[in-house]
Amino acid sequence: MSVSQVHAARRRAETMSREAMYEVLRSPVITEKATALSEIGQFVFRVAIDATKPEIKKSVETLFGVTVVSVNTLVQKGKTKRFRGRPGVRSDIKKAYVQLAEGQSIDMSTGLS
Repeated sequence: MSVSQVHAARRRAETMSREAMYEVLRSPVITEKATALSEIGQFVFRVAIDATKPEIKKSVETLFGVTVVSVNTLVQKGKTKRFRGRPGVRSDIKKAYVQLAEGQSIDMSTGLS
């Protein structure tokens, strides 16, 4: 990514509406690994496939009222599965691992306000 692309992504993230933030963060990931990571201040979210790190950071900070230290993302490629004998492919999924500032936490058991 060039410097101008990075600046453009940051500007887009700063002017996001609340509705767009809900589109970026699809759902939290609730697994054993994600629960273990939450104990050390990392939280895992399923995000839109075209979401950028600045957009994810801004969304988490605004919606949950926390300070984000870093965001790491990965794209989990869809598996090839068979359904009634016919081959099919699951959709690709993008995940975001969000590291919060020391002492902050997100309660995943309650809904967003």
